[in-house]
Amino acid sequence: MRLGVNFGYQDWGANLVGAVSMAKEADALGYSSGWTAEAYGTDAVTPLTWMLAQTERMSFGPAIMQMPARTPAMTAMTAATLDLMSGGRFLLGLGLSGPQVVEGWHGQAYGKPLTKTREYVEIVRTILAREAPLEHHGPHYDIPYTGPDATGLGKPLKLIVHPRRPDIPIYLASIGEKNVELTAEIADGWLPIFFSPERYREAFGPSIEAGLAKAGNGKTLADFDIAPTVTVIVGDDIELLRSFVKPMIALYVGGMGARGRNFYNALACRYGYEAAATEIQDLYLDGKKKEATAAVPDELVDEVALIGPKERIRDRIDAWKESGVGTMIVGAQQPEALRVMAELCL
Repeated sequence: MRLGVNFGYQDWGANLVGAVSMAKEADALGYSSGWTAEAYGTDAVTPLTWMLAQTERMSFGPAIMQMPARTPAMTAMTAATLDLMSGGRFLLGLGLSGPQVVEGWHGQAYGKPLTKTREYVEIVRTILAREAPLEHHGPHYDIPYTGPDATGLGKPLKLIVHPRRPDIPIYLASIGEKNVELTAEIADGWLPIFFSPERYREAFGPSIEAGLAKAGNGKTLADFDIAPTVTVIVGDDIELLRSFVKPMIALYVGGMGARGRNFYNALACRYGYEAAATEIQDLYLDGKKKEATAAVPDELVDEVALIGPKERIRDRIDAWKESGVGTMIVGAQQPEALRVMAELCL
């Protein structure tokens, strides 16, 4: 099992020095990858470019680049550029985001996520392969554009630069069963959030297996990197450490989406926490964030995070390895946590 480190959402003005220090330490410890994030604050590409320049061996990728924020062509250009500049150390993490961000921030129709994602990845792969000029006409992307207001001057184009790797690994962030199935079919890796190793087989196994079968090229789990981000905090006071994890779970399960359209809430329900998920959402959407945080079950925290002294974390590691995780992306702010995970896994 490889290790990555997730730098998440940062105030890159205030925290840049500390984040670079963590990246350099992870690089020296043998971590395989680093990941940045974006929502509607700082972007994911700029900081990972900085990180690539400050490290020597680790790959870096966005977890995730929002697909509605960039055309597929712009994403392919960015991926090719960073892979060239880094000597082949770029990983492309993509995600559609949710309706609130897609329509409320990027001003685009959310559309049909499965169709849109399939088209987007197909276009990116076509551009990087450079086997022919790009031409794609689908429900979401029309290239060259042929709409009623087209000038008629557009023509199929081919990427000018030769990518260092035409098969740059593509990871997708997905949660819903059909989305996870699509990820296993068309992507090289999967970026799940709030991953429970004990519940993987029941909650995600059938979707992964169906997607691998649909790939139609003999693709197996050995060809597919399951890469969850896992919060890791080292310390002796378990109750205190849980209190650091619960606000993030409450935010996602309670506030990342509307009632009936919250993917993270649905995930908690699939894990068997229906009553808690409903309570968390009701409280959070009523503005009672502290109460929502308090409603997060201790058991859920213990399933999806690694917290406690080194010995407690060590006892939980086997469950993650046995679940099929290929890369555990450590979400940590403590250098000590990086060191403990390196000692236990590397």
